[in-house]
Amino acid sequence: MRWVLTVVAVLLIWVGGVWFLQGISILPGSFMTGQIRWAIIGSVTAIVGLVLLFYANRRRRNVPPAMDR
Repeated sequence: MRWVLTVVAVLLIWVGGVWFLQGISILPGSFMTGQIRWAIIGSVTAIVGLVLLFYANRRRRNVPPAMDR
């Protein structure tokens, strides 16, 4: 389960970064280019990805190693 959350988190960070860069006109060639709305949506998406990445890879305390799956 941990690796699935990690993959989803990395994808969210990557997509959020692309949306942000398109929103601030660094990556041209899309209907999102130059639209501040997409910069905001991209920022929020990347932050959600970072939080999910942190959550997926944090160490749990007081859990026996056999149950940490």
